[in-house]
Amino acid sequence: MAVRGLGRLALCSGHRQTRNCHCLARIHGELLKLGIDVGETSVGKYMVRRRKPPSQTWRTFLENHLKTMVSVDFFTVPTIRFQVLYVFLVLAHDRRRILHFGVTAHPTAEWTAQQLRDAFPWDTTPRYLLRDRDRILGDEFTKQVKDMGIKPVLSAPRSPWQRAYVERVIGTLRRECLDHVIVFHEASLYRHVKSFVAYYHESRTHLSLAKDAPESRPVQRPEVGRIVAIRQVGGLPHRYERRAA
Repeated sequence: MAVRGLGRLALCSGHRQTRNCHCLARIHGELLKLGIDVGETSVGKYMVRRRKPPSQTWRTFLENHLKTMVSVDFFTVPTIRFQVLYVFLVLAHDRRRILHFGVTAHPTAEWTAQQLRDAFPWDTTPRYLLRDRDRILGDEFTKQVKDMGIKPVLSAPRSPWQRAYVERVIGTLRRECLDHVIVFHEASLYRHVKSFVAYYHESRTHLSLAKDAPESRPVQRPEVGRIVAIRQVGGLPHRYERRAA
């Protein structure tokens, strides 16, 4: 056992030449000199290893820039006449607020660039803008982003998980509103989305916000009064409040 350990010791010192191997070899050598017949691999098993700091993960990047990043995305909604309408969303990662939305039947880079200008008037531009590689977001949109001093961040192809915040909001909007209504035209869709956005900001609680709404709701104690249900978004969800008798 000791001979095998010494053989590996020579290999480590002669070929690998790393700091960890040198430390291991020295400790093993000292143990041998103390008459402790143990293999070098056994010594290495109990050595404290220094871990290199991991590179920044995608999740860490999003969390580090939570207050300075927004996401944008399109999703489609069919009308009762099978026309396809496009909804453009701008979502602030901080507090999950929907900053702006637009509805159109003919999305273009120029129209999308104008939506971006409407979303960030004056000095309210974020530092980063996360988006996918959709061709709708063409040269005109890219130029507008850079002119506004925003740094674009592109997600990897076919990787919606990298835009999880905005994708989750789109899923919520579909499941809790659009899957239950009939859309006739652009104006109809705009009204439905506007109604849901108001509910989403003021009433709907979010797990990621510690069960609070994007626009924080105060806690109403039992002594305030009885509980009443308030219909919202046409009666699909309800908000519950306490009212004095």
